[in-house]
Amino acid sequence: MPLQASYEIESVFFRYGSLRSEGPWALNDITLRVHAREILGIVGPNGSGKTSLLKVLAKIVRPQKGTIALYGQSLEAAAQEEVARQVAYVPQDNQPTFSFTVAETVLMGRFPHRHRSRWGYGFGWDSRDDWAIASQAMTTMDVTHLAERSIMDLSGGERQRTVIARALAQTPKVLLLDEPTAFLDLQHQLEICSVLRSLKEDRGLTIIIVSHDLNVASQYCDRLVMLKEGAIFATGRPMEVMRPDVLQSVYGCAVLVDAHPESGLPRITLPREGVRSRQS
Repeated sequence: MPLQASYEIESVFFRYGSLRSEGPWALNDITLRVHAREILGIVGPNGSGKTSLLKVLAKIVRPQKGTIALYGQSLEAAAQEEVARQVAYVPQDNQPTFSFTVAETVLMGRFPHRHRSRWGYGFGWDSRDDWAIASQAMTTMDVTHLAERSIMDLSGGERQRTVIARALAQTPKVLLLDEPTAFLDLQHQLEICSVLRSLKEDRGLTIIIVSHDLNVASQYCDRLVMLKEGAIFATGRPMEVMRPDVLQSVYGCAVLVDAHPESGLPRITLPREGVRSRQS
């Protein structure tokens, strides 16, 4: 029996501004089915709608037209807290505002699962189970040794791993990541990509990644969606999307595409000036 789709997106249009705005569409007639338990990469040049698509899927912003189903249920009809119990969103800009510790920051991921305290005063989300889940998330993202450090004092890479740990503490079914390898050195880029693969394979998460790094997207994503000017230009497996003609049409420059020596998946390289793109 086939798995139920994580998202079914039908003819979605979205623009920033008021409902009566007549500006350009940030998302233009997006129709897409996101399979359960896949890593889907969203790629494309600046201004192509990548981050807007993630925000629509997280219900941070709402489309002016079209429908989105999350595991068969209307995203529009779902309460934001209900969405947050299933979908965790990690934005690209994670500049902290308050000096919480890493442990406190990760524990905040349990907020959508909060429960009434036994005293009846408001809500709490710091039960023993909450702490255990937050601790596991910190272990997964290798930030346990930073637990007592202020998030204000972390490097960009440490902060990135902390906010991903917070997202994992939500125990979501879907993880939305905007440039998850930004600010990371090569070792931690590799570790993040390896962790995401494990989350998909071992926990059955659906993971949607926005990335400017075409090689990261090609090597670690099961499928890719290439956006251009808010519309889907191409979609499919990396071999079907990462082609010189597609990249030339979308990015406006020639590139070299060959097979990665280990994975056999497409590898993209900028040519020297005057060298035309070719496909091996």
